[in-house]
Formats: sequence, structure tokens, C-alpha cells
Amino acid sequence: MTATAQRLARAYLLRVAEPPAPAVYRLVDELGPVEAAARVRRGAVPGAVATETAARREVDRARRDLDDAAEQGARLLTPEDDEWPAWPLLSLEVAAGRGIPGMAPPIALWVRGPAPLDDALTSAAAIVGARAATDYGETTAAEFAYELAEAGTTVVSGAAYGIDGAGHRGALAASGTTVAVLGCGLDAGYPAGHVGLLNRVATRGAVVSEYPPGTQPARHRFLVRNRLIAALTAGTVVVEAGRRSGARNTATTAGLLGKVVMAVPGPVGSALSVGCHHLVRESQATLVTSAADVLETVGRVGTGLTRKREEPRRQTDGLDAESLRVFEALPTRGGRSADEVATDSGIALTRVRGLLPVLELDGLARRSEAGWRRAGHDGAGRAR
Repeated sequence: MTATAQRLARAYLLRVAEPPAPAVYRLVDELGPVEAAARVRRGAVPGAVATETAARREVDRARRDLDDAAEQGARLLTPEDDEWPAWPLLSLEVAAGRGIPGMAPPIALWVRGPAPLDDALTSAAAIVGARAATDYGETTAAEFAYELAEAGTTVVSGAAYGIDGAGHRGALAASGTTVAVLGCGLDAGYPAGHVGLLNRVATRGAVVSEYPPGTQPARHRFLVRNRLIAALTAGTVVVEAGRRSGARNTATTAGLLGKVVMAVPGPVGSALSVGCHHLVRESQATLVTSAADVLETVGRVGTGLTRKREEPRRQTDGLDAESLRVFEALPTRGGRSADEVATDSGIALTRVRGLLPVLELDGLARRSEAGWRRAGHDGAGRAR
């Protein structure tokens, strides 16, 4: 069985079976793609497979689809390829095995872009939200994506208007990797206003779809696509969402797959924050207010992201308890003798005499004719 035969078989099955196709996936898993495709063509398949393939089983455009994709700079990625993101997609297989409807893994994926998908998804987070987003929502999504990308995390989203697009743009602005998952063919040009953005994503990351060339967008395909966004990432961040929305659907799917769900709070009067607040209130999502929160929540502690706006570093951070007491006993103006510092701090004089020069070397204390005082202040007590 050649790699070409396997690729042609999977390309054929992607067109004849509308995703998700759990019965076809199980048949391929049992027989292999070549034999499964041959049986589908003949109609010699179990009833569930026949139901999923009856309408299109005579439509064999596999070779043409592969040629069309190649002309567009795309490739068909299959489970037989080293680049296949097997680990993230395992969550779909597990969910399908538990009987959760609509959770079958993809038979293959059409991909445009240079990023090896398995590498890109080693550390990945989804950013999703409302299409008709507010300025607050888009700014927040872009900032989160920028900082996540700077920390080496791939940003995954659905390339829709609003929050999705802001997430992709934020990652690109940081020269990071971003992956767009579509609910139509890679050549559909949808959404029209994001064709340029998708081209930029394809220069640094990847644009991905289960749907063969020429497949037009449809509402049900976006809902099916959402399971891939949830599965391919360690966690999903919902930035803005109404009570009923595609973003809520992605969050629900992520929860079913055992992935982390996070939500960004917004103005209490905003209809586009209702979904986020509901997720948090119902304990379906963890509240996050920064990219650092996201990385901590999905288990990526120590990535280099700081919380400068939330937890400013003080000049005394790192001092042990005795050094801190000696420092706090120093005046901001004038001066004190070592004896006075010892009395005020409650630290033995011999220890104080040893700590003061160390504080001076650290730039925290200064010795003058008047005695010891804190560094960084002039004689009138004003900070320099």
C-alpha cells in the first residue's frame, strides 16, 4: 500500500462523507483508508457508513482535489504523516469512544502554510468570541494573543470577524505562530474581508480545513469546525460572547473534551459579555484577566510572562526578613546610627552592622555624615 494510494483514499472519503463522519472514521480505523474507500465506492458497507456516504459515494474527485490544493499552495495532511497532530486529536477519539455525538476525529486535513502542524500545536491556546465584538473585546483579544505568541504559544481561532480576527492579528504582530481553522474549503475566500489576513496567517502559521477545495461555508460547518478548534488546543479563551453563540459552542465542546475553558469578564451591562459571565457563574470556565492567567491556567508556568501591571516588583523583593526589618528602620531623610537602627528594628547591633553595607551594595541604603538612610532620596526626602 503506497502513501499515494492512502492519500487518494482519504481525499476521496473527505469529499463523500460530510464531517464529522463517525461511522466512516471507524471503518477507516478498522480497515485502513484504501480498503475503506474501496468498499464505500462499491456500497459494500454497514448501514451507518452507507447513510453517511450514499449521497456522494460516486463523486470521486480525489486526484483533482489534490491537484487543486497543490495549485493553491496547500497539502493534504493525513494520520500517516509525521506532521499529523495525533496527541491533541486524541481527545476527539476519546470523546467519540464515550459516545459523545459529533466528536469523531477528522479523516484528514487540508493545510496551507509552512508551520508543521504537530510542532505548532505543541503549545496552543484558542481565542474565540463574538463576530460583532466591541472595541474592548477586540483590544483584549489582540493583547492576549500578542503576549501568548511572545511566550511561544500558538494562537488558534476561526478567522471570523471580531474576536477571531483580532486574535490572529495579535499573534502576527508579535511575529508568532497562529492557526486558522475554517468551516469551508481553503479556496472559498471566506470571510471576504479576511482574505488578506488568511494569506498572512498562511505565511507564518497554517490555515486548516476538513473541507475539500470548493466547499462553500454553511452554518452547520462552522459548528462542526468548532470541535477542531477546541481539540487542537490545550485551552479555549472566550473573550466576548452572547448567551447563545458559536464561541459558547466552542467552549462547551472544549469542556466535553476535557480541555480548559477560560472566560474574560466584561462590562456587566454588555450583552456581549453575558456568555462569558454565565460560563464563570456556572463554573464552566475559569476567569482570566491576562495572558499570564491563561498560561498559568493551562499549566504553562514560568514562560517568561510577567504580571507587571498586577504585581509590580518592589525594590525590597528578595530581601530576607532581617534585611527587610533593617531597611524599614532607615529614614528617608536625615540619618540614623547603627545603634538607632538596631533599636528600631529589633535586630542585634552586630547583625545590623553586617547588613547595612550589604544594603548599600544593593542600592537600598546610603551612608552620610548624618548616618544611615534609605538610598534614592535627597536630603529633603524626595525621591530622585
